[in-house]
Amino acid sequence: MASLPVGLLLSRGLSAAAGPMPTAPLSLQMPEEGSPHERTWMSFVANDSIWSKRQIPEVKRNLALIATTIAKYEPVSLLVSPEDYNEAATLLAGTHKHPIKLVAFSTDDLWLRDTGPTFVKGSDGRKYAIDFNFNGWGYKQEHQLDAKVARFIGNHTGATVRSAKLVLEGGCFEVDGAGTAIVTRSCGINDNRNPGLSQAAIEEELKTLLGLRKIIWLEGIKGRDITDGHTDFYARFIRPGAVMVSRDNDPYSFDYEVTRNNIEVLTNSEDADGNRLRVTVVATPDPARLDKTFGISDFAAGYIGYYLCNNAVIAQRFGDKQADARARRILAAAYPDRVIEQIAINGIASGGGSIHCATQQEIRV
Repeated sequence: MASLPVGLLLSRGLSAAAGPMPTAPLSLQMPEEGSPHERTWMSFVANDSIWSKRQIPEVKRNLALIATTIAKYEPVSLLVSPEDYNEAATLLAGTHKHPIKLVAFSTDDLWLRDTGPTFVKGSDGRKYAIDFNFNGWGYKQEHQLDAKVARFIGNHTGATVRSAKLVLEGGCFEVDGAGTAIVTRSCGINDNRNPGLSQAAIEEELKTLLGLRKIIWLEGIKGRDITDGHTDFYARFIRPGAVMVSRDNDPYSFDYEVTRNNIEVLTNSEDADGNRLRVTVVATPDPARLDKTFGISDFAAGYIGYYLCNNAVIAQRFGDKQADARARRILAAAYPDRVIEQIAINGIASGGGSIHCATQQEIRV
C-alpha cells in the first residue's frame, strides 16, 4: 500500500511514528448541589433497634413529607424494605408533579447522604458513583445493610461505580463545584475511619475523586455526636466564593465555640481561585422553643441542613417563629431564583439529622 503523507496521518488522529494518539486521562468532578438533578434518593426506614417507639411513626411521616415536597420539583426514589413497603405506599399515596418510586432494598437507617453514593461527572461524559466505604461513622452503629447502599444505587442508576481509598460519608464534605471543598478534620482525619492516613494522603484522594484543587479544613469535634462533626451541619456553599455558616447561640452546646471557630476560619479563607469567601451567618433557633415531643438530647437544631433540588430549597423550621422567619429570609436572599419550602421534620431532627442528611442527589449528565 502506498504510504500516506505525515500530515494526512495526523489529520486522521494517527501518529506517523507511534500509532494512535494517546487519550487524555479520565478526570472526575462533583458538581455543586444546586446543579441539575436526575432525581433525589432517600431511604424509607426507622428501625426499632435505632429509633424509639415514639419517634418511629413521626420519622416515617417526616420522610414522606420530605419526599412529597421534593417531588414538586424532581423525581424521588426511596429504598424500602418489604416490611415497610405498604406503610410507605400509604404515606406517599396521591398525585405528585414528579414520580415517587419505591425501590426494594433493605437498609439499617435513613441517612442516604452518608450511605449513598456520591455522584460525579467524568471527563468522558459519563456518570460515576463513588462508594466511600461507609462503616457506621467509625463503627458506632450497625451498618451491614447500609454498607451496600452506595454500590446498589450506583448500579441501579447505570453509573460506573468506583470505590474510594478512604472511608468517609457524604455529609463530611461540601463542594462548590469549581474546585474547592470544606471538610472537617474530626470526621475525615480520624482513626475510626482512616487509620494511619495523613491529611496529605486524604487530600490527594479527595482531589482525584471530586475534582478538587483546594480543601479548606475545619476542626470540627470528635465524639460528641455520631458523625464526629459533619461539615454539612456547619457550613454550606451557596455558590463558588460564598458560604452559609451556622452559629450556635446556645452557650451550653458543645458546638457553641466550634461554630464560632468555623466562622473565623471561613471568613479568612480563600477558594481555589484565590477569592476571599463571602460568609453568611445563620443562627440556630432558641433551644427553649424546640419541640421536645420526640426527644431532645440529640436534636439537630440548625438551618444549615437544607437541601437544594431542582428550582427549590427544602429547608427546616423548628417552631421558633422568629428564628424560622429569619432563616427563611436568609435563604431567600441567598437563593433568589429558587422557591423556599420550609417544613417541620422534628422526628428526624430528634435523631440528630436534617433534610440534607436524609437525601442524596443523582446528578444529570
